[in-house]
Amino acid sequence: MKKIVIFGGGTGLSQLLKGLKLFPVDVTAIVTVADSGRSTGKLRSELNIPAVGDISKVLLSMSNTDDDIMELMNYRFPAGKELESHSIKNLILAALLDTKGDFKHAIPVLEKLLNIKGRVLPITEENVNLVGIMDDGSKVIGEENVTYANKNIISLEYDKDVSISSDIAKAIKTADLIIFSSGSLLTSIIPNLLVKGITDEIKASKAKKMYVCNLVTQPGETNDFKASDHIKLLEKFLGNGVIDVILANDGKISDYIKKKYASLEQKDPVKLDESTLKRMNVSIIKDKIWKIEDNVLRHDSLKTAYLIFSYLMEGE
Repeated sequence: MKKIVIFGGGTGLSQLLKGLKLFPVDVTAIVTVADSGRSTGKLRSELNIPAVGDISKVLLSMSNTDDDIMELMNYRFPAGKELESHSIKNLILAALLDTKGDFKHAIPVLEKLLNIKGRVLPITEENVNLVGIMDDGSKVIGEENVTYANKNIISLEYDKDVSISSDIAKAIKTADLIIFSSGSLLTSIIPNLLVKGITDEIKASKAKKMYVCNLVTQPGETNDFKASDHIKLLEKFLGNGVIDVILANDGKISDYIKKKYASLEQKDPVKLDESTLKRMNVSIIKDKIWKIEDNVLRHDSLKTAYLIFSYLMEGE
């Protein structure tokens, strides 16, 4: 069975994994743990643990359990309660961290409970904070603060030194395809590349490297970015020429949806600038890969996974 390693965090990664779990591939999801918002931020502060939110969300997206368990795991306590904003899945993973001592021993329990197909690895076991270095020389600490800083970010780092784990190094070495997921580029994808030793392992891997491009830009992170700009920013951390292929949307997004996102969220569709990508020697897989899900513009999980699987199996 072909092996895929996919880097990401949060909703973007989860959306892709919902589709990939339906195909005969061995998936290892490597997930950022720098989230500092809502339930995760509160648990980090109160319990001094790494971020659990993205990990728990990814685990749920890979689950093959029944709808009742999924509904329970997704339950979030309502406003006005002492547990306000906390989700059951985050509380369970926090409890497992307390009883088992670390992610290495906690995550397999939740994988078993949720009947996971594949494997989930945190990018680090350390309780790290993302630090954004701005063009005015200032530093902004915390993933949520970096996103909403309203300043030009020139670089990212962690507030402590972290190194690649043996499990992640082994997964990269044995991968047939390495994917950088859609999602918040600066705060969900690139934080995975800040760990010492990880970019060396990625560059040394014989696997093809794919970027699944975002559907829309993100204010404060990728304003006015075309598809090629996403890769240029990734390769600022990876090194030039690392990305072999981009999977991007070329399906027309309706004027209604574009206006809605532009006015409410200041987001615009990412333009697929094929000529620039070709000059960068990046192969292009393009198709209509968006859908409206729960009134939100998302990647079509099944269509995107099918295109990834088809690319992986080319040449067999």
